[in-house]
This record gives sequence, structure tokens and C-alpha cells, in this order.
Amino acid sequence: MKYLRLILTVARRECKILYVNRIYFFSMVIFPLLTMVFFTSLMTDGLPQDMPVGVVDLDNTSTSRSLVRRLDGFQNSEVVAHYPSVAEARHAMQKNEIYGFLYIPKGTTDGLLSARRPQVSYYYSQVSLAGGSMVMKDLKTVSTLGSAAVGQATMRAKGFTPEQIQAFLQPIRIDLHQVANPWGSYNVYLSTVFVPGVMMLFMFLVSAYSLGMELKFGRGKEWLNKADGNIVVAILGKFLPQALVFLVLIFFYEYYIYSVLEFPHQGGLWKITRLALLEVFSSIGFGIFVFGLMPSLRMSMSICSLWAMLGFSMAGSAFPMMGMDGPLQSLTWLFPLRHYYMLYQITVFNGFPLLDAWFHFVALVAFALMPWFVIHKIKNAMLTYVYIP
Repeated sequence: MKYLRLILTVARRECKILYVNRIYFFSMVIFPLLTMVFFTSLMTDGLPQDMPVGVVDLDNTSTSRSLVRRLDGFQNSEVVAHYPSVAEARHAMQKNEIYGFLYIPKGTTDGLLSARRPQVSYYYSQVSLAGGSMVMKDLKTVSTLGSAAVGQATMRAKGFTPEQIQAFLQPIRIDLHQVANPWGSYNVYLSTVFVPGVMMLFMFLVSAYSLGMELKFGRGKEWLNKADGNIVVAILGKFLPQALVFLVLIFFYEYYIYSVLEFPHQGGLWKITRLALLEVFSSIGFGIFVFGLMPSLRMSMSICSLWAMLGFSMAGSAFPMMGMDGPLQSLTWLFPLRHYYMLYQITVFNGFPLLDAWFHFVALVAFALMPWFVIHKIKNAMLTYVYIP
């Protein structure tokens, strides 16, 4: 009971600090909310649509114009310009006016009708990975459809039945099933890791900042006195209000994406809640640990920023971890966002049991407990260190 009373005393002191220093309000409420709105609204359509492409149609026949109309009818591509030559189309692509273009040389239709196998080319830019990949898929599809249409007309003229034509043009039928995200929505894939990653960044920074400010303004001894000299009580009381604020934000984010935006989630409410708790406590624990290693406001916040930024690359959402070099694969285990992402993918997104992700669960718990290794160093810093700007 005594320790509980001391924790609440320190927590009330921390609430006053949070109220007086407005940077906490912006870092813990305003900026995270803006992040949620920005990322989820940026990809609200799910997939990029109507990406600009060009056409170089030197054949200019009904068949070539039909191909252009098919390309323009795709959801992801929009024909925005016709160019008289490949050089001009390539120049437009270099200026980032279009993501790719379809080149139909003169004599293409005559070559198709006489079975001379004419060559249709398409060019696309991979400067933007998502845009280039989407445009490449549409350009490849429309090229295939063009040859298939001519083949279908030829076989129909020779008296083949529709079943025979279908068997010849498509001998193997593809039965595609996109598990858990049948729409292929980028919003579902990316917002669920970018927003938690930015939230982790704020939690890292706020944790290190709040300890650094005690050292900077010489309030460390007074803070410990409120906890009767018990550093564990001081830490628990200091970060209790911060944890509650971040938990409210995380739960609001979970409600927003799963109930309002209706993101798919095979896991139940308990799995979502457990992941939110692990995210908050592991992030705060990591921030405290970094400050304990380097009891300096500037250095601890710099390390937290660096670690959070590298976490986006090491999480495996943009580039798969299996494709990284061996040393980088080993380093991914040192980033909380990696374990959060895997736990989300396995237990929430796909609904598999926790046993399939037990190592990532243990890793996040370990991050939450990391302050135990430096807690006495933090106490020593508050009592003896002199702040150096």
C-alpha cells in the first residue's frame, strides 16, 4: 500500500509536468493523431489508381486503337498522352510525366493477321517501385490480350468451338486466392506498420526526453525524494501517465482501422489488446533503457530516433527479411517494430495462435523489461551527474 501511494504521488507530479510543458501534448497527442489520419487517408483507395502512361502508336489501326482503349480501361493505368516517337515518350518518362509507355510499331496488325509474330514493346520506370510494378502489370496484360484476341478470331474463323479456343489460349486456369486481404489493399499492408512505427518513435523520444529533462533542470533528486529514494517506484510513477495516454491513442487507432475503415483481422479482441499493450510497454521500456545506457538528453534521443528510423527498414514490411543479407537478418531481431510487425501478421492479421509467434512475444516482453539492467545507473545519474549541454 505504501508503494502504491508513492507511485500515485510521483504520477501526480508527472501529470503536472505534462500539463505545463506543451511539447508533451504535441508529441503524445497531436502529432500521433496527425500521423494516423495522414497514412490512412493517403492510401484510402487501397491501390494506386489512374497512374499516367503514354502510347506510341505508329500502326494506327483499329486493332492498335483497341489495345490502347483496353489499356486506358484498366483501373491502375490512364493513357494521358500519345507520342509520335519512342524518343519523345522516353523523354516524358525521364521527366516523370508518365510511368511507362506502350510502343506499337508500324505493321503490327498486318503481322498479326499473317502470323508473322510482330513485336510490341513496353517501357516502364522503376524509380517508383509501386507505380512501376503496377504499370508493368497492365502493360504486360494488354500486350498478352492483343495477341490472344487475334488468335481467338483466327481460330473462330477456322471453326473451333469456344471450349477448344479457351483450352488453346489458356491451357492452365489460374485460381487466385489472396489470403486475409483479397483486395490487395496497400492501406491494409502499410498503414498497419507505418502508424505503429511512428507511434513507437514518439514513445522512444518522449521516454528519453522526460528522463533527460529531470537531469537537465536538476530535478532528479526531488523526483527520487517523491518516491522515497526507490528508483523502481520513481520509474513506475513517472511513466504511468505516459503509458495511459499512449494506450488510449493506440486503442483509438485500433478502433479506427478495424471498426471504421474495416481492415481485415482474423484475430480476436484479446489478440489486438495484447498487441497494443506490448507495443506501448516495449517502446517505453526501450526508451528508458537507451537513456540508462547514455544518461544524456541529446545522445539518448539521437539513438532513439536512429533506432526508430532503421526499424521501418528492418521490420520486413517494405523489403522481406528473407531477402536481406545474413548479417542484416540477424540485426532485425534488435528492433521492436520487427517483432510487433511479425506478431501482428501472425496473430491478428492471419489469426494464427500465439504459439506460432512465441519468440516475437518474448522479445517484446524483453524490451519492456530492459530498464531493469540500467535502473541503478539512472538513479546514479540523477544523484551525481551534472548536465552538460
